[in-house]
Amino acid sequence: MNPAVTLSLVLPVHGVAEYLPRCLDSVLAGGPDRLPGLQVIAVDDRSPDASGAILDEYAARDPRLTVLHLPENLGQGGARAAGLDLATGDYIWFVDPDDWLAEGALEAVAARLSGFPAAERPDVLVTGFVRSYPDGGVEADTWRGLMTGAPESFTLAEWPGALSMILAVWNKVTRRAYLEQLRAQGVRFGPSHYEDIAVAYPMLLGAARISFLDLDVYHYRRLRPGAITTTPSPKHLDVFAEYDAIFAFLDSRPDIPAELRGLVFDRTLRQAVTVLDTPGLVPAELRREFFSRAADHIRRHRPAGHRHPGGLRGVQYRLVERDSWGAYQRLRPLQALPRTVKGAVRTTARRSVPLARRAVRGTARRGLYAAYQQLPLDDKLAVYAAYWYRGYACNPAAIYRKARELAPEVRGVWVVADAAKAAALPPDVPYVIANTPAYLKLMATAKYLVNNVNFPGNMTKRPGSVHLQTQHGTPVKLMGMDMRGHPRGADEMDFERLLERVARWDYLVSSNPHTTAAFTSAYPGGYRVLETGYPRNDRLANGTAGEAREIRERLGVPEGRRTVLYAPTRREQHAGYVPALDLEALATALGPGVTLLVRAHYYYTAARPAGLGAGQVLDVSEYPSVEELCLAADVLVTDYSSLMFDYAVLDRPIVLFTPDWEEYQRFRGVYFDLMEQPPGSVASTEAELTALLAAPETADSVKLRAAFRERFCPWDDGGAAERVVRAVFPVQQD
Repeated sequence: MNPAVTLSLVLPVHGVAEYLPRCLDSVLAGGPDRLPGLQVIAVDDRSPDASGAILDEYAARDPRLTVLHLPENLGQGGARAAGLDLATGDYIWFVDPDDWLAEGALEAVAARLSGFPAAERPDVLVTGFVRSYPDGGVEADTWRGLMTGAPESFTLAEWPGALSMILAVWNKVTRRAYLEQLRAQGVRFGPSHYEDIAVAYPMLLGAARISFLDLDVYHYRRLRPGAITTTPSPKHLDVFAEYDAIFAFLDSRPDIPAELRGLVFDRTLRQAVTVLDTPGLVPAELRREFFSRAADHIRRHRPAGHRHPGGLRGVQYRLVERDSWGAYQRLRPLQALPRTVKGAVRTTARRSVPLARRAVRGTARRGLYAAYQQLPLDDKLAVYAAYWYRGYACNPAAIYRKARELAPEVRGVWVVADAAKAAALPPDVPYVIANTPAYLKLMATAKYLVNNVNFPGNMTKRPGSVHLQTQHGTPVKLMGMDMRGHPRGADEMDFERLLERVARWDYLVSSNPHTTAAFTSAYPGGYRVLETGYPRNDRLANGTAGEAREIRERLGVPEGRRTVLYAPTRREQHAGYVPALDLEALATALGPGVTLLVRAHYYYTAARPAGLGAGQVLDVSEYPSVEELCLAADVLVTDYSSLMFDYAVLDRPIVLFTPDWEEYQRFRGVYFDLMEQPPGSVASTEAELTALLAAPETADSVKLRAAFRERFCPWDDGGAAERVVRAVFPVQQD
């Protein structure tokens, strides 16, 4: 049996009294018998608050905690080094005192390390972590996937992806003897805000064995007021001294492969540019100096033969290398296309020329957009868009129609993706095509911007403009910030970018009270919620039997047929369209008196249902109005699609076909258990679905639908669009 390892935790403490108890409780939980040999060293770095007293209070109760009060402030790096001098454990874990450890973290780390034979134990154990936010939400480690498939232990040359993970010391448990070796080679924590990178890089580069612990053992606190990585300070310029220390270590170790030096260079340059471009970090008066130091960093540390990447990032790096501050300023705010950019693009490698040209075109468009932003806002101009510029649809279309009636002095213009989408617009609807000069001018000068998704991130919000976010469905699955801590959030979401886009919203349309609660949680912001119901559902609330007959005729549904609309949602666990039903078999079983309308989710434009029988099965996936399809249908069959909430306005039968509910809710996360509150009957097999559709609707199904309508359709009275227009636009007085 392998001997157990001992751990020493080092906490550098300064000005964190508000957060310190949680950290100490997490590392000292369970009492002295919890983990044999555990040593906790807290270094009071001349803290100006009550942190020192808190440490002494905890130390008086727990002999595992040693407190070192420094006579002067040494900074986080100096405090870590002082704590390391007192450490006696086999392994050192540097824990930041505003963070905390997950329950069982120490045992998991100790068990992982003790599982190796003593002679084969890793120099560095890289742990999993989560980001924790002030509202209690968590976000999974963005780089967690890089652990997948890794050997039990490896060198950085064997698994270079480890260098792409967060370069901090708090997610690395390091063998103390190895740390002493690094210190003997001159590796030290630096004095800057980035003091740990001068140790974290050499930790990985020089390690003979690295291993992963694929568990969330560490909670990394984000968005803390006063955190050094989000605070303006001249000390951000000190990052270059840390880079120098990293490359000095590389120079002292010719045995480290040259390709790793290239990866380190790429990583440090990207970090420098990110620090420069992050608003509020480098003080305005020092940005030019920071830029010149970045240029010097490239000239001194760029490996021989190293090539910058292609595209816009390569252009950016070349401007830094040339110390072309003026050109860089114009590029980063994307205000103009400087000649130096064109010259840099011409030097791009031949294989990346198309990408570079696209970068030039994109930069030129953004420069033109910024120029148009110098024009006054047009108070009589509104932009409308839906589904990423797919066309005239959904809530924006309903608002557009009502605004033409109630606020005719405000001219509405639609944005569409291309000429084909423009050709499908109603003949009297003005439009522009995305990324044209007309589009850029429209986006830069319109006062009102209406969309059921977010406009592109590079479209800034001008003072005085009004952004109306309508959304496009009542949520069953988790959305937005509510996906933090869920695996899909880590895979798909850039939460900081999402918050930036939500910050542009002035109004958010809500379809029902459930949606208000879900969206204000998923999209926190200062906007006003318009609890009006969805404008697109006015068409359903006001629809007539005659209108339904006309739509069926246009669709080609034979007169007298019972019409079933099958509209499944997107299955994100599948790469493409995977039919859940044998549609022809279902149509055959239902008989010639039924027409099955099949509408695939709009994400599946390249994978429509095939081989459908004429008359009995109609593919309506490309039909422009889903509201008209609802009016034409006698019954809706769906699964987890938000269409069920809209269709419920009609008070017609709804059948859920949910063969994969457990998989769906596990994979995507949901706000409520749909199986406990369905809008009607539920089938989990094709045979059950066929039987439900063939039989008359049951009294239980009617009762379920009534309860569903009461909860989710309280505002669907046909007047939602008017309520929205009157709240947002200047309406003519009667």
